[in-house]
Amino acid sequence: MKHELSELDKREIKFGEGITLTAIMAICAIAVVAVIVYRLFLSKEGSTTIPGGWKFTWE
Repeated sequence: MKHELSELDKREIKFGEGITLTAIMAICAIAVVAVIVYRLFLSKEGSTTIPGGWKFTWE
């Protein structure tokens, strides 16, 4: 059943939480990739494991 919101209800609606959470998750993902790329290009050999079972080894 639908009904129209009152003016008070309309003023209490908050926007932006989803966008903020998405931005934080994107920054965390970029940080993880940056660390992996840094380790990959600046070390002669090594390995890393990413959550989810991804394993990388370079020699």
